[in-house]
Parts: sequence; C-alpha cells; structure tokens
Amino acid sequence: MVQVREIAGGRKMVAIHEIRVICWGLKTSNGEYTDAKEFAVRYMRYAAVLLIAFSLFAADDKKKDPDEIGNRDVAKGVNFYSIEKEIALGKQLANEVERQAKIIDDPVISEYVNRVGQNLVRNSDAKVPFTIKVIDTEEVNAFALPGGFFFVNSGLVLKADSEAELAGVMSHEIAHVAARHGTRQATRGEIAQLATIPLIFMGGWTGYGIRQAASVAIPVGFLSFSRGFESEADLLGLEYMYKSGYDPGAFVDFFEKIQSMEKKKPGTMSKVFSTHPLTEDRIQTAQKNIQEYLKERPEYVITTSEFNDVKTRLAALHNKRKIDNQDLNRPTLRKAPGSGSSSGAGSSSGDSGSDDDRPTLKRRPDQFR
Repeated sequence: MVQVREIAGGRKMVAIHEIRVICWGLKTSNGEYTDAKEFAVRYMRYAAVLLIAFSLFAADDKKKDPDEIGNRDVAKGVNFYSIEKEIALGKQLANEVERQAKIIDDPVISEYVNRVGQNLVRNSDAKVPFTIKVIDTEEVNAFALPGGFFFVNSGLVLKADSEAELAGVMSHEIAHVAARHGTRQATRGEIAQLATIPLIFMGGWTGYGIRQAASVAIPVGFLSFSRGFESEADLLGLEYMYKSGYDPGAFVDFFEKIQSMEKKKPGTMSKVFSTHPLTEDRIQTAQKNIQEYLKERPEYVITTSEFNDVKTRLAALHNKRKIDNQDLNRPTLRKAPGSGSSSGAGSSSGDSGSDDDRPTLKRRPDQFR
C-alpha cells in the first residue's frame, strides 16, 4: 500500500508498504488537486532506481576484492535461464563439439590441463562443476560453453610461454561461466538463438578455432560479448589466477605477445580479433586492475616442469601428425637398381647387400701424383 499525505508546510509524505495503491486527491501549492497515483508511481520508480544503484555499487565493490571470491554473486542480473537449463544447454553443445572435433586422449596432457583448470575453478565464483578437455588443433584458442563445459586448444598450450600464461587465458574463460555471461546476454535479446553462444577468449573467437581447424559445424550466432562482459571477465579472471597463486602479469604478457604477432605479420590473427580487438585500453585496464586491486605478493607461480613436459609432448604429437599428413604422391628421386658400384678387390659377387646400391666416390689413378 502506498499512502500519500500532505503534512504541515505543504510537504508530502509517502509510506510504501505494499504494491496495493490507494488514491485520493493531493493538494498542490497552487490549490489544485492532482492524482496521487501518478505521484506514488513516480516515487516508487525513483526509489527502485536508487535501490538498484546502491546494490550494484555494493556488488561492484565486492567484485574488486579477491578476498570475497566465493562469497559474492558475480552472476547477478536478469536471467531467464535456470542453472539446470544452462547446464543442459552446455552439455548438448559439448556433445556436438566432441562428436566433430578431435579430442586429445593422451592421459598426461589431458590430466595436466584438467588439473590446472580445476584449480582455477576452486578459486573462482563458479557455481557449476567444470568438464575440461583438450582439442587437437594448432589454433590458439580456448572456449567455454554455458554450464561449465570447457575446451582448450592444444595450440594455446604451445603458444603459451609459461603455465601462468595458460592459466590467465583459462581463468578468463572460467570468469565468463561464473558470471553466466552467455545466458545473461541471451536474456538481453542480443542473440537470436540460445544454442549459439560459446564463450570465446578475447571475445570474438566464437567458433573460429573449432570451425576452421576442426570442421565443427555447430551454429554460431554472435562473435563477441558486450564490452561490459569482456571487461568483467578480464577483472574476474585476473582475480582467479591471483588467488590460485599465479602471477597476474602473465595475463597481460600473453595479450601483448599476441598483439605483437599481429603487428609483425598483419593478418595472422585478423579474423580472430576482428570483432573485439586487443586494444591498448584493454591492456592498460588490466594493468591498472592489477596495481589497484591485487596486492603484490613476495612470490608467484610462473611455470612448472610439468608445463614444459606437456608442451614438449604436444609438440611431438603435432610434428608426428605433420609427418603422417605429408603428400605421398609428391615426386621423389630414386636410383635405378644396380646403379651403385663397389670398390675394392674384396667384393664378391655373392655379396648383394644394400651397400651395393649406395653411391660411392672414386679417385682417378693419376690424381694427386
């Protein structure tokens, strides 16, 4: 119930008790009466805006405090999709990815990447369990589907120079899932179909790696998140890797390295970053967040021997595939049978080993006299 009364001095007093509205005339300063309902509705709107603004400011402060990780709701916002529905959607898309992409089944590689990811998840705001797998492709990419279904391209591991750089990319993806950016964006009506919302690192990598390199034909309905969601994922990702013990500066290092690659060889990453480029502002914002919100520690995890071992193992796997995929129909040079000659009197006609076919060098009798 909303009561509107005129009190001494001509001021109006409004008491909001419930949704029911009682209307009667309200005397204004010029002696005219107006509809109290209109005034009450306007007042309620202002009160609601102030309440929402206050709650957002409070939530924003918690998002900037890594000590609040796990005790805050970073997924707060209008969302028409329940957690159960989001998980079901992600599972459906993940099955499609696994059906069409090549998943690495090497236990050493898959266990290591999963362990790094699960450690980041434990130090995040995520409310869903994660399933993490590695796709066999050289594309530098990682993407997370709604509900915690996470895929890391082997090319990303090979491009990273340290475990901290790998963790930085993975924590960014985990942040997208923890904040439920996919279904929140779907709720906003920014995409046409919910079944087309894989969350891609760097924003704009949606489906690129798996469609181009692995021929995965899942539908893709958009190529980037809103700048607000990307900025939030950057901040949360930095906090997650920081809480996990990694140097947050490695996240910026990886950004700068990819940006440098594009500058040196334009077009290398142009398709990947076309919808949401790695701007200087984004890098500078990440650096600023590190300085302002992440208290410097005496030591960080930079890399591990396991990372180096897995990277070496992946490189060998990729090199083997390149050899296996060589064109067997390309022209080759071969010697005619028996074209080789042997030297020395000790050679017998019965000795027909492979040495007979090897080319030999002979010296003329009159040479070097």
